[in-house]
Amino acid sequence: MEKYSPQAIEKKWQDKWEKEQVYKTEADPNRPKYYALEMFPYPSGNLHMGHVRNYAIGDVMARYKTMEGYNVLHPMGFDSFGMPAENAAIKHGVSPADWTFSNIENMEKQQKKMGLSYDWDREVLTCTPEYYKWTQWLFELFYQKGLAYKKKASVNWCDTCGTVLANEQVIDGKCWRCDSDVQKKDLSQWFLKITDYADVLLKDLDKLEGWPERVKTMQDNWIGRSEGLEITLDVPELDEKLVVYTTRPDTAYGITFVALAPENELVDKLIEKSDKAEELKAFCQKVRNQSDIERTSSESEKEGMFTGFYAVNPFNGEKAQLWITNYVVADYGTGAVMGVPSGDSRDWMFAKKYDLPIILTLQPKDKELVLEEMTEAYVEKDGRLVNSAQFTGMDMHEAVKAIMDYAEEKGFGKRKVNFRLRDWLISRQRYWGAPIPVINCPHCGEVLVPEEDLPVMLPTDVSFEAGSVSPLASSEKFLHCKCPKCGADATRETDTMDTFICSSWYFLRYTDPHNDKAPFDKDKVNYWAPVDQYIGGIEHAILHLLYSRFFTKVLKDAGLVDFDEPFKNLLTQGMVLKDGSKMSKSKGNVVSPEEIIGKYGADTARLFILFAAPVDRDLEWSDQGVEGAYRFLNRVWRILGHFEESIKAGKDDYDVSALTKDEKELRRILHVTIKKVTEDVRDRFMFNTAISSVMELVNAFYGFQDKELNAGLAREMAVNLVKMLAPFAPHITEELWSHLFVEGSVHQQKWPVYDEAAMKQDEIEIVLQINGKVRDKIMVSPDLDREAMEKVVMELPRAKELTEGKQIVKVICVPKKLVNIVVKG
Repeated sequence: MEKYSPQAIEKKWQDKWEKEQVYKTEADPNRPKYYALEMFPYPSGNLHMGHVRNYAIGDVMARYKTMEGYNVLHPMGFDSFGMPAENAAIKHGVSPADWTFSNIENMEKQQKKMGLSYDWDREVLTCTPEYYKWTQWLFELFYQKGLAYKKKASVNWCDTCGTVLANEQVIDGKCWRCDSDVQKKDLSQWFLKITDYADVLLKDLDKLEGWPERVKTMQDNWIGRSEGLEITLDVPELDEKLVVYTTRPDTAYGITFVALAPENELVDKLIEKSDKAEELKAFCQKVRNQSDIERTSSESEKEGMFTGFYAVNPFNGEKAQLWITNYVVADYGTGAVMGVPSGDSRDWMFAKKYDLPIILTLQPKDKELVLEEMTEAYVEKDGRLVNSAQFTGMDMHEAVKAIMDYAEEKGFGKRKVNFRLRDWLISRQRYWGAPIPVINCPHCGEVLVPEEDLPVMLPTDVSFEAGSVSPLASSEKFLHCKCPKCGADATRETDTMDTFICSSWYFLRYTDPHNDKAPFDKDKVNYWAPVDQYIGGIEHAILHLLYSRFFTKVLKDAGLVDFDEPFKNLLTQGMVLKDGSKMSKSKGNVVSPEEIIGKYGADTARLFILFAAPVDRDLEWSDQGVEGAYRFLNRVWRILGHFEESIKAGKDDYDVSALTKDEKELRRILHVTIKKVTEDVRDRFMFNTAISSVMELVNAFYGFQDKELNAGLAREMAVNLVKMLAPFAPHITEELWSHLFVEGSVHQQKWPVYDEAAMKQDEIEIVLQINGKVRDKIMVSPDLDREAMEKVVMELPRAKELTEGKQIVKVICVPKKLVNIVVKG
């Protein structure tokens, strides 16, 4: 065999796989299916090492499952709508479509250079009319089911991107894309009613046994279900009523103020009657410009203004000051929160800052709190009530129910379930997205575009000016149309949809990507989906994964699919770091995949990135590690070349009994390795330890480099070594297979099966210890029980010598490992 030349080998096999459509997949009801999927990328133009890691993990599983006999679906596409394309259009004067398709072409080439087993015939591009027609169709389905609606709302606005952001897209008060400060703006926007599915999205987290617990916890917290009490308070000076929501009705007798969000409907009436109206208005505007996350953060400075008015606590008739604050948001509960400083940390800080009254309502069971000595709120959810009228002395948990019953009986309270989750704001005032298929008619109001007129195509005659109006409004041809109902002059909706809409169902389109009659065929989607293994970053734990679950449940309820969860198993891979931090151009620590592939080959890049760390942990880039992976592949190449003649001459059904003792040991190591690699890949995703085991096997193989080796064993070693390495390093193994065994592709072979009999050892090494120190070693049968093993060791000359004349206190026997004799004297 000639010298290992990855560049020549990899190009050769990539061309052959593409020409022969080796990875094209069709449904086959006679075989078990396996749907392996990595999250599809945004077409930024270049792959980074995070992509390489993500795709390599998915490719190992797809190739392994194929060799296990599964009919594997392993597709790829591009999440190709979004802001960067539009920003490029503004900056460089190119069309978003040209920029996007140019980047897709480049990234496809890079993906193919990695040797990924994608069925490229199923490629999905979300920005093509063939795809966004069905995105629009699905919007109309949601609308018809009462799950899409338009309303005026205070929204998150990014001036830099010139668009609205969903709550989930605001991170620490900044835009998730460009990191600019986010402000509040009142706009008429489209929403999807994800809150209708809040309960089932929460409940069904228990079904997701193959998901990381931390991802499920993040979704649980984001949905944020709480059971509490709505309490109605009178505001006598305005002759109004105010409703607050609380999950702690046991503290209701401690209300000394009510904190109002600036957006609460009572605020305008309070300002109107106030003698400091201008100050209150300015404060309200300041708070509205803060993000909800900033306002609710425990770290944020608590600010407020007293309105000069009071509400009456219906439990005890006491007055509670009405304050407008920055730590209450409008759309959780009622936008009004009862202030109980003794039982809530935020209320305590607020009360101390503004010198507000504090009433103690809860005492621990094991000690007595003195209000004057307290330095913080008592927030433990346990204790007995004090200063709470007839409920004083009652256990807190009993009191919660009793106080809720009392409030409902008296008519000023009612039980209520609330969710932190808000409806999904999907309007975007941008061009490069799927147009919302709605026509606004002066007579008929909102009218859906008829299905036969879909897709509503993106116009090309637009102006890219950032602002609160979409660029689509600048196209006269697009804007003006006829009402499908009455024929009157009408205008189109000019917002586009959040790109997360596109990615909330793409995995279903892969099952039937060329269908022009429906988003997908029901039989095909039910054969392939749900996805058996989904792979992607933890950063998608809430946004993409929650939205995809929501879409799937709506489609199940609509009868379009038979399953209600999109992804059976989820793996969130760690990041690729260099010099201790995430790779980025600004830090100058980026390693180019193309550079590594050009120098060492794709198999080396894949092998290193899978070997360097467990897949769910962060990986520290190492140039030495890459070189080590390259050296290992060269070693595999050389050892198989060394035994080439024996491998080709050997028979699959050779006589195992003819093997020497050393050869039997090599065969034992082989089958132990097959078992270990199989379990590591199939059950644990421990690719790093699987590769390590293969490396140890190769080392054992090298032990025979200068010895005679049974031809049958040489062939068995080579066949199984190449098969086990195939999912990790597909090109070199394909080349070795074709050279050594000729028939078929290694990737179409059956995965190795270990032989239990071969794994048994004829002899094992047992250690003799005296008082814990190693004194001798002996080879014995592995079948010896504890008693027999102890007897054999005690008869050793060395054991007799070191125990002679001494008292044997006890004998500790660890089967198959050691015997420790404890002596005195």
